[in-house]
Amino acid sequence: MVLDADVVQLRRGDLDALTALIARYQNRLYRYLLRLVREPAQAEDLFQQSWLRVAEKIRAYDPNRSFDSWLFTVARNLALDHLRRVHPQSLDEPALRGSDSESLADRLPSREILPLDRILDSERSEKLAAALSDLPATYREVLSLRFEEEMKLEEIAEVLGAPLSTVKTRLRRSLAQLRGTMEAHGFHGDPS
Repeated sequence: MVLDADVVQLRRGDLDALTALIARYQNRLYRYLLRLVREPAQAEDLFQQSWLRVAEKIRAYDPNRSFDSWLFTVARNLALDHLRRVHPQSLDEPALRGSDSESLADRLPSREILPLDRILDSERSEKLAAALSDLPATYREVLSLRFEEEMKLEEIAEVLGAPLSTVKTRLRRSLAQLRGTMEAHGFHGDPS
């Protein structure tokens, strides 16, 4: 595995490399954290904490692992700790949806066209956002990592610290539940 030059620089203590990494990952990581905690202010705090933790623990990073996976694992662990403190309910339960079905994460710009963005137009994206918010956090998380962050299943397993079979099961179940919710709201996937 070839190490990213910025990661090598950061491991040597060059904080300019940290600035470059933050710029590269800011939208993806913030969007992921916002999907987990669903509060912009908390997502911002966790984003900052994640990079502080990266700076502290970069020497413990295994260069044989994907930096993306390691970074998202760091962020995920901080988010889960936060959720356990603030919302001690199970992460497998659906989240309570606020009055606005479109979250800030849905409006974040991205440099690349995401798979879900290619499929959905503006009318269907509102229904999708509402259906996603009805999913349990564990399902939203796996869908976000797979389709928004375009991670491979193996990378998702690494981020979640779960067996690959568990990731496959969660992905299959989340898609099935999402499909059922969409159909219950009158969306049947017709292209018009």
